[in-house]
Amino acid sequence: MPGHRDVRVSSWDELNRRLYEGTWNPKLGRFRGRVAFRGLSDASYVLHTSLQRLGGNIRVLEHHLLRNWRKYAFRSSLPGVISQDSVWNWLCLGQHFGLATRLLDWTFSPYVALHFATANVEFGVDGVVWCVDYTEVHKMLPSALKAWLVRSGANVLTNESLLSVAQTLPAFDRLSRRAFVAFFEPPSLDERVINQYALFSVASDPLMVFDDWLLKHPRVHRRIIIPAALKWEVRDKLDQANVNDRVLFPGLGGLATWLNRHYQPKR
Repeated sequence: MPGHRDVRVSSWDELNRRLYEGTWNPKLGRFRGRVAFRGLSDASYVLHTSLQRLGGNIRVLEHHLLRNWRKYAFRSSLPGVISQDSVWNWLCLGQHFGLATRLLDWTFSPYVALHFATANVEFGVDGVVWCVDYTEVHKMLPSALKAWLVRSGANVLTNESLLSVAQTLPAFDRLSRRAFVAFFEPPSLDERVINQYALFSVASDPLMVFDDWLLKHPRVHRRIIIPAALKWEVRDKLDQANVNDRVLFPGLGGLATWLNRHYQPKR
């Protein structure tokens, strides 16, 4: 089985070139990417969901987690977010506030991904930015989901589109005998989701590790490896570009995290 398509960069300029590689769209005459990015501080980390990291009988736990999340979170859910009692809305809200789910966080922004790859200043290991072409991934969707994308002229799904095809997670899992992955934009829960230019991936099997699925489909993804020695330069230039915790996590917590790192001596 082929491995991941890794590119190890050696400079800030090369990093930027690789992040925006393939974004030129000759039909539009514009630079329009079709990539979901995910930054991790350690290149050896596996794309495990928070549900998979929880362990145990994942299928049973997922059911109970969502059942109780819906029951107890209803009265304090953000105004307007859960206006529709949809499993997809509850999943997004749960992921946003730290519930263990089968979702993975991604972003349309390469710089936001770089932030997460360099947010931890213990820079002793290489970081990584995963780059996944969601239009190629969606060519392998079940017909009902592909049909929605064609009708809407969209490249990614939404909560509403997922609900129109599958009102429960078991129904979603049964859409195809072959495991598949869908990328969808969450509702604008708050400024954090908006500022992080967020999107989620969801697999048709909560046990499926996305790394393994991507290894079987190498043409849909690549990984940009950021050497540990380059991380401080990346971090400083992101801060200068105002891509930092103060912006991505609005509020006093994000401000404190940004200030602590900004004034931390280089080690």
